[in-house]
Amino acid sequence: MQKYLEVLVDNKALIDKALTLVTAKINEAVATKERCTIALAGGNTPKPLYQALAQAKLPWEKIHVFWGDERYVRETDPLSNQKMAREVWLTPVNFPPDNIHPMPTSSGDPAKDAYNYQRDLLDHFQLSPGDLPVFDLILLGMGDDAHTASLFPQTEALTVNDRLITVGSKDGEPRLTFTVPLINAAACVIFLVTGANKQQALKQVFAPEADGMLYPTRLIQPQGELWWLLDQEAGANINSET
Repeated sequence: MQKYLEVLVDNKALIDKALTLVTAKINEAVATKERCTIALAGGNTPKPLYQALAQAKLPWEKIHVFWGDERYVRETDPLSNQKMAREVWLTPVNFPPDNIHPMPTSSGDPAKDAYNYQRDLLDHFQLSPGDLPVFDLILLGMGDDAHTASLFPQTEALTVNDRLITVGSKDGEPRLTFTVPLINAAACVIFLVTGANKQQALKQVFAPEADGMLYPTRLIQPQGELWWLLDQEAGANINSET
């Protein structure tokens, strides 16, 4: 694993850096193999990045978009990660519909939908059960409890290592999420973390020793590159040697 850490002066600088990095990774993948697979994060932090990507000139027809996690709500729900990304990025650029791969959340059975999304991933990557897709890029955020995707502290989802997609839980509400092994198979993972409320979690994530069941983001150790982009508030107590 190659690890990179940058503490940016403010949110604008963080988004500018993320935009440069994401566009470079997309273009690199397309140049190498004529396609790029990217998994999106939800929440408020990546929204301005998606808005910036909507202004970029990229080969949309060669990019396939997935989601690393999703609340178990309809795609029209204001809380839907898919809805946000569509509104600020995918719809404005007329992204090819066949290249958008949202997590299914409408069957009423989260476990069934998790299985179906796993099957869709295997089909898309042309893999057999038991194989791990290698995403070119996975975008992640981190909560003040050190959760990432929908991998929350001391939940069963953290221990799932025989599936690509599992059902996470937040305050009793189900969510679909990539599993730790799927995330760690990626060629590149980029964390976008902002806000002073993340300082304590980051301290534990970067500590020499701490429990991954309590601080799930510690479990993310991809085989490829790991980028941490922090704003000054989040990274106030972090240095580049961490």
